[in-house]
Amino acid sequence: MRDFIANYLNVDGDEARKVQKQYFHECGTTLRGLMTHHNMDPEAYLNYVHDIDVSPVLPSPELSDVLSALPGKKYIFTNASVGHAERVMERLGVSTHFEGIFDIVDADYRPKPAPEIYDDFVQKYNIDPSQAIMIEDMARNLKPAADLGMSCLWVETDSDWARTGSDEPYVHHKTDDLVSWLKDVL
Repeated sequence: MRDFIANYLNVDGDEARKVQKQYFHECGTTLRGLMTHHNMDPEAYLNYVHDIDVSPVLPSPELSDVLSALPGKKYIFTNASVGHAERVMERLGVSTHFEGIFDIVDADYRPKPAPEIYDDFVQKYNIDPSQAIMIEDMARNLKPAADLGMSCLWVETDSDWARTGSDEPYVHHKTDDLVSWLKDVL
């Protein structure tokens, strides 16, 4: 992201990093900030930032097994692109368990936690929120899901930006081990 911003705005790396973080915090995603403040076309950005090596993501046969055992349909709801989500799911070995991906393009480039995109997600896949759970690594992104009536699980992380809202009542469950948590549910 830093390199893309540096080239796009013609600034040095340090300034690009500041812009990246500022837009993330002010606009929900760096992408939204670049679109809002610089009228940037999102396609080049998404292609650039998602052209990454996913080999550090370890395959997870255990996650695949537990997803296979869980009843109901499963969907990905991401601020990333479909292509990026597919590469990560393929690397994890879980792609066969998901019915669809609702990405940043489906959201008209509006990032989570914009409440209206949760409505769009639920409508697109005909989801009954009272029968659904939202699993998220950014606690603040759970509020709109809880407001719709979903049960909400935050996958704990050490990142300050991901912990924001983690002590709010809309975080119904917390875990630092998703596979174990899902096994316990089964």
